[in-house]
Amino acid sequence: MGAAAAAAVLGLLLLAAAGGAAADEAREAAAVRALLVRLLGPGPAAAFSVSVKRALAAESGLDTYRLSGGGAGTRVLVLGSTGVAAAAGLHRYLRDFCGCHVAWSGSQLRLPEPLPAVPQVLTEATPNRYRYYQNVCTHSYSFVWWDWARWERELDWMALNGINLALAWSGQEAIWQRVYLALGLTQSEIDEYFTGPAFLAWGRMGNLHTWGGPLPHSWHLKQLYLQHRILDRMRSFGMIPVLPAFSGHVPKALTRVFPQINITQLGSWGHFNCSYSCSFLLAPEDPLFPIIGSLFMRELIQEFGTNHIYGADTFNEMQPPSSEPSYLASATASVYQAMITVDSDAVWLLQGWLFQHQPQFWGPAQVRAVLEAVPRGRLLVLDLFAESQPVYIQTASFQGQPFIWCMLHNFGGNHGLFGALEAVNRGPAAARLFPNSTMLGTGMAPEGIGQNEVVYALMAELGWRKDPVADLEAWVSSFAARRYGVAHRDTEAAWRLLLRSVYNCSGEACSGHNRSPLVRRPSLQMVTTVWYNRSDVFEAWRLLLTAAPTLASSPTFRYDLLDITRQAAQELVSLYYVEARSAYLRKELVPLLRAAGVLVYELLPALDKVLASDSRFLLGRWLEQARAAAVSEAEAHLYEQNSRYQLTLWGPEGNILDYANKQLAGLVADYYTPRWRLFMEMLVESLVQGIPFQQHQFDKNAFQLEQTFIFGTQRYPSQPDGDTVDLAKKLFIKYYPRMVAGSLWTD
Repeated sequence: MGAAAAAAVLGLLLLAAAGGAAADEAREAAAVRALLVRLLGPGPAAAFSVSVKRALAAESGLDTYRLSGGGAGTRVLVLGSTGVAAAAGLHRYLRDFCGCHVAWSGSQLRLPEPLPAVPQVLTEATPNRYRYYQNVCTHSYSFVWWDWARWERELDWMALNGINLALAWSGQEAIWQRVYLALGLTQSEIDEYFTGPAFLAWGRMGNLHTWGGPLPHSWHLKQLYLQHRILDRMRSFGMIPVLPAFSGHVPKALTRVFPQINITQLGSWGHFNCSYSCSFLLAPEDPLFPIIGSLFMRELIQEFGTNHIYGADTFNEMQPPSSEPSYLASATASVYQAMITVDSDAVWLLQGWLFQHQPQFWGPAQVRAVLEAVPRGRLLVLDLFAESQPVYIQTASFQGQPFIWCMLHNFGGNHGLFGALEAVNRGPAAARLFPNSTMLGTGMAPEGIGQNEVVYALMAELGWRKDPVADLEAWVSSFAARRYGVAHRDTEAAWRLLLRSVYNCSGEACSGHNRSPLVRRPSLQMVTTVWYNRSDVFEAWRLLLTAAPTLASSPTFRYDLLDITRQAAQELVSLYYVEARSAYLRKELVPLLRAAGVLVYELLPALDKVLASDSRFLLGRWLEQARAAAVSEAEAHLYEQNSRYQLTLWGPEGNILDYANKQLAGLVADYYTPRWRLFMEMLVESLVQGIPFQQHQFDKNAFQLEQTFIFGTQRYPSQPDGDTVDLAKKLFIKYYPRMVAGSLWTD
C-alpha cells in the first residue's frame, strides 16, 4: 500500500467514527454557542450566529469554516464543517477582525462596536486532517490537580485553536484497578503498584511504579467524574479523544496469581532503583497478553465509549529486552492485536519519541520492525520533537505510516523564555513537501503548558496554513497588538527583539529545558552560555517598562512584564555567578564576597518579591491546588508532597534533580536561595582556609536543604502581593544601568 493510500485508509476510518448526522451537527453548533457565551457573555454572544454543516468541507475530513456578515445591525455568521472548525472560525474573526487575544495567561476581548463586517465571504480549509494536542507528561506536569472549571477553560482554548485530536487519559487507573481485581490481585498489591498523582504519566508509560503513591479511593472517583465530563465536552465539539490501551507493562504481583507467566524485568529508568522502576513487561507470546489487553479495552469502552483511537507506549525511554527485529515486531503486533480484538476499527496513536531518544538502539531494522508490525493506516505516529529533531526524514516518512508533525517545545513545565520560531514556522510545510510524505497533521506536544504563549499561538495558526508565515517580524508585532489590545511602538519593538533572540534558537541543541544556574544545584562547572545576545533581553525589558504607563491595566501586559523581568533576573544570576566563580578561581576574597552578597541577599529576594505580585507565579497557588484535590488531611499531605517532589528532587534521592524547575515565589525564597547561600558560604570557607572546594560535600549538604523544603509544612500565600509594575521598575532601575555600562558594579 502506498503512502497516499495509507493516509486515505486512516482518514476513512476516522471519518466513519466522526459521524455526520444532523443531530451531531446540531450538538456541535450548540457547544460552540455555549463556548461563545462563556467567552464573551450572553449579550455580545448574541451578535453571532453559529452553525455546523459537514457538507461545507470540500474535501472530506479537512475542517473548513466560513465567515460572513457583521457590521451595524448584522450578526456575524460563523459556519463550520465541525464544531471545532466553527470554533476556529470564531477565533479567526475575534483575532483578525476584532484584534482580540485568547491565551492561558488571560484574554484580551475588547470588542469594537459595532462588530466589524467581513468584507467578503471568507472560507478557510485546513491542509491538515488533524491538529493534535498534549503529551503524556502534560497530564502530570500541568493538568494533575485540575478541577472541572479549569478543564473547561482548557477545552475551550483547544476548540478555539482548532484542536481536533487530543489525549483523554484521566481516570484510567480506576479502570485498571477493576481489571487487576478481576485477575486476582489484592487491593494492597494494586495500591503498591500505582504511582502518586504527580507521577502517573511515567507509571502509564512503564517507567515507574509505586513512587509517590498510593492513589486514594477518592482519587479514582474524582478522575472518573472528570473523564466523563472531559469526554462529553470533547465529543460535543467534534474533537476525537485518544483513550489509553494496554502496552504490556504489568504489576509484579501478577506473578503471585500466575506463577508461570512469562515476563521480563526491564532496566532502571531516570536513576531510580528497582524499588520504583525496572518495570515488568509481559512477553508478547504469553497467552495472558491478549486477555489483559482485551479485559482493559472492554472495561474502558463500557465506561467511556470510544472514538477508536488509542495510545500506548511500550518502550518509551525503556530499552527493549532484545534488539531482534522479530521480537520488536511481535511486541508491537501484540499491543495492536489486543486493541482490534475488542475494537475492529482501532487505530494506534504512537509517540515517536522512542526513535529520537535512543537512536543508538533504534537502527533502521528496529524502526522498520515496529512500523511494519501494524497494518498501514492503523498506526498514527507522533513525530514528537519535529521542530528540532524530526524523525520522519530518517525513516522515509515512517515507512509509509501516517504521522503528525509535532512541536514539543517545553520540558518539565519550566519557566524561561524560549522558542525556535523559525524552525516551527517552516517545519510543517517542509514535512508536507517531503517525498512521499504521509504527514496528516500538526501537533503541540509540550510536557508543560502556561509559558511562552507566542510559540503556541504561532503553532496553532500553522495548523490552518499551507505555507509558513511570510514575515515573522510583522506577525509578532500583530501578536503584541492583539495581546495588549492596542498597537504600541515600544511593545512591538520589544517583541521583535525577543523574536531575534530568545525565540530564535536553531539546531539540534535547542531544547526548551531551562538549565539556567538559577534553577540548578550550583557547582563550579555550570554552563552559562546562551544562544542569544543577553542585551536584547535587557533592551526588551526596558521597552516594555517604557510602555507600562499606557498598558499597565492590561493583565496580559502585566504578565509579560513580570515574565521578562523574571528572565532578566535569570540572566543576572548567571552573570553574578560567573563573577563569583572567577573571583574564587583568582583567589580574591573581596570580589567573591561582593558578588555572592548581591546574588544571595539582593537579587534573589528581589526576584521572589516580583514573582509574588502575580498569582500565576505563586508556589502557594500550586500547592493549594494539590491540597484542594484531597478529601482528607492525610490526602492533602500526600498530594502536597507529590507537588514539592516534582518541582525539586523528582525522586527520593534527587533522581531527576530540578528537571521540572519553576520560578515561583516561595520556591525561589525557600529552595533556590538557601542552596545558593550554602554554595557561596562554602566557596568563601574554601578560600579562607586554603583548601579545595569540596563539591561532593556541598552536594550532600544541599540535599539536606532540598529535603528540608520537601518535608516542610509552611503554608505559602495563594494570593498576589505587591504591584508588578512598581516592583519590576525597582529591579530595572537597580540593574539595567549596570548592563548598559558593561559592569556589574556600576551604581
